[in-house]
Amino acid sequence: MTTPTYVNVPQLVQRQPALTIGGVRAWIFNEKTNGLAESGAIIRIGKKPMINEEKFFAWIEAGAK
Repeated sequence: MTTPTYVNVPQLVQRQPALTIGGVRAWIFNEKTNGLAESGAIIRIGKKPMINEEKFFAWIEAGAK
């Protein structure tokens, strides 16, 4: 089993310049209606969302809403 890579929003945007901080935060804000919550890509440590990169990009490839 490999350890998943978790990043915060600024780190994700830095690694993937096509994304914007505002865009990713909007997806996270609406995660219950856009399918992101079901993907399992977001976990929270306190209030801070952490993103599982593999699951996040699988969600995008599946047709993010």
